[in-house]
Amino acid sequence: MAASRGAVVLKTVKKIIVQFCPFESDVRSTREFLIMVGSEKIRSTNMNCEVITEVKHDRSEPKIDITFMDGERLVMKGSKLTTQEMLSALQNRCSAKDPQAKAGDKKK
Repeated sequence: MAASRGAVVLKTVKKIIVQFCPFESDVRSTREFLIMVGSEKIRSTNMNCEVITEVKHDRSEPKIDITFMDGERLVMKGSKLTTQEMLSALQNRCSAKDPQAKAGDKKK
């Protein structure tokens, strides 16, 4: 399973909805992403962040819909991305929205 290089901090995330049909062949990266963001370590960065799983049996494409505190949304198609690409996109967006993370980057 892919591990992220930097820690994903959900401080700026309000809700994550993970949708997939478990019987499709292209859901592995989406399921691995769900395992990662559902882990205690990542969840502890924002206990108010809702992680919702929608398991469907309609042959639909796996999708991750992330809503940030400021109302912006990030929608990722799981069949086209690896777990690492999805975690990286989430991490980059979270870092860009977190003023403390920006201050930490400037000090380096």
